Amino acid sequence: MTTSINTPGPASEPGPVRPGRKLGPIASTVGSSHRAWLEPTREHYLASGRTLSDLSIRVPLAKSKLSELLRGVGHYPRWEVIHRLATELNIPGWPLYRLWKQAALDAGKSRDWVERSTEGTIALATARSGPPLEHDALRSMVEECYRLYAGAFLHGEALDAAVEDTFAILWLSFDDALASPDIRRYAWNILRATVQAKADHRDQRPLLGEAAFDTVALSAQTSLEGQAAQLAESLELFTAISRLPAAQLDVVVLRYLCGFSPEKLSDLLGIPIAAVRSDERHAERFLADTIELPHHTGGPTS
Repeated sequence: MTTSINTPGPASEPGPVRPGRKLGPIASTVGSSHRAWLEPTREHYLASGRTLSDLSIRVPLAKSKLSELLRGVGHYPRWEVIHRLATELNIPGWPLYRLWKQAALDAGKSRDWVERSTEGTIALATARSGPPLEHDALRSMVEECYRLYAGAFLHGEALDAAVEDTFAILWLSFDDALASPDIRRYAWNILRATVQAKADHRDQRPLLGEAAFDTVALSAQTSLEGQAAQLAESLELFTAISRLPAAQLDVVVLRYLCGFSPEKLSDLLGIPIAAVRSDERHAERFLADTIELPHHTGGPTS
């Protein structure tokens, strides 16, 4: 998948004025897993006040090659280069390594290439110095809910990777998360972008087809005929849900597939309960015009 993951949050403070040419944007060909670590790395660079000339002495890599690396141009970078850059920019090593490794595999690099790329830095690359206490506290509160949401779009290793990547990206951008109006909302936006980047899409909309097999309504059917009819209705409903705006889609998935209460959604998403109810009303109006809306499934509420 090449859907962009744009780390959400408030606009970054302008970095110190640097001599020389301004760093160009990330190349449009950069995939979502590559962007997951490249975007926060660029943010650390822009906030550092360092110049490419300065960094090229310490990394070491030619200034032009550093510019290409920070724009996602050219060959996928080896870990030893990223590790040196992370050290200079004070970027946490473990989440950066996790995201770099996944992007390397997605780019077609072999596991042997990944292992050879970490020679001499593997101990530092995999040393898990703990994330901020606030990060761990938030994760302990929301991780299971995040898994339920991700499970509406993904399953198996893809589901696990989406949740782990979410918390890795959050760790890399935690200063921005703390500075945002609500850290819960900031983290949720990362989850949504990460899940949708990994999900199958049709007409640029995420598909929820797999979730049809796990609905309470379907599992309650005892006959094959009843299951087939319910499955057809569920697939039609999920196709309609996928066409909702992002905020409404989140609310419908969490209410109808995960069974959360409006109060739980407000706390999980970091938005007022009035916004939750408004999104649900607008979504129900749209779905009512498209398909007969089923009753709430009565799933988990905590």
